[in-house]
Amino acid sequence: MLAITLRAVWRPSSSSRLLSTTTTTSTTDGVKKPATLVLLRHGESMWNSQNLYTGWCDVPLTKSGELEARTAGRLLYDNGFQFDSCHTSLLRRASFTANMCLNTANQHWVQVHKTWRLNERHYGLLQGYNKDTAYADLGIDPLLLMRMRRTWGEPPPKMPDTHPYWHGGDRRYEGLGSEDLERSRGESLKMTAERVCKYYDEEVKPRLLRGENVLIVSHANTLRSLIKVIDSITEASIKTMTIPTGIPMIYRLDAETLEPIEPKALPGYGA
Repeated sequence: MLAITLRAVWRPSSSSRLLSTTTTTSTTDGVKKPATLVLLRHGESMWNSQNLYTGWCDVPLTKSGELEARTAGRLLYDNGFQFDSCHTSLLRRASFTANMCLNTANQHWVQVHKTWRLNERHYGLLQGYNKDTAYADLGIDPLLLMRMRRTWGEPPPKMPDTHPYWHGGDRRYEGLGSEDLERSRGESLKMTAERVCKYYDEEVKPRLLRGENVLIVSHANTLRSLIKVIDSITEASIKTMTIPTGIPMIYRLDAETLEPIEPKALPGYGA
C-alpha cells in the first residue's frame, strides 16, 4: 500500500536519499548494487488537453508537455542519473518526450529502443472522440464505457477498417502479425498489460539484471501495467491509480529478484 500511496500522490519523502546511478553491478565486497529503473509518462499531449480518447492516434505534445519533458530531463540530470538504454513507444508524444528528456539530461547519445508493445492502450472505436460525449456520439451504452474504464478485462468496441484512425496500413505496424493486429482493434487493460509485460520480461529485465540503468518513456496505461507487476498491485487498485504527465518515477530494484526496495519520486516535485 505504501507504493500505491507514493505513486498516486507523488509526495517524495523528505528523508529519502538520492538513488545510486552507477552501472557497476557489485561493490568491492562483492555485493550487488540495486538496479535502477525510471518510468516516465510522456508530457501533456494536444488530445490530453482536449479530453479525447487518444490510444494509438499520433498526436503532438502541447507547449506545456514539451516543458514537462525538458523539466523531467533537468531533474534527472541534477540528480545524477545516467542511463544505459531508453525504451519508448512508436507514438510521437512518447518518442518526443524521450528525446527532449535525454537531450536536457545531456544524454542524447543513449540508445533509444522503440516498440509498439509500449504504445498506449488502444481504445478501439472510441479513439478521437471526447471522453464525456463518446457514448452519445457513437450510440454506445454508457454502462459499457464505465466497465471498459473501471474493469481489468472489458475491451472497448472494436475499431473497423473504415475508422479514420485505423492503423492497419501504417508502415510502422507492418511487423505485427495478423493476431496482434486484430487484438489492436481495441484493448482491455488486461490485453494491454500482456503485450507490455512481454516486452518488459524479454527486453528490459535482462538489462536490469546486468546492472544497466533503464529509462522507460511511455503512456498511462502502459506504465500502470508495469507498476502492477513490479509492485504486485491488485487489479482493483491499479485501475484507480493516476499517473501524471512528465514526472519521473524512480525504482530501486533488488539486483537478484528485481523486487522494489524503495519507491520514490524525484526531489523537486511537491504534492
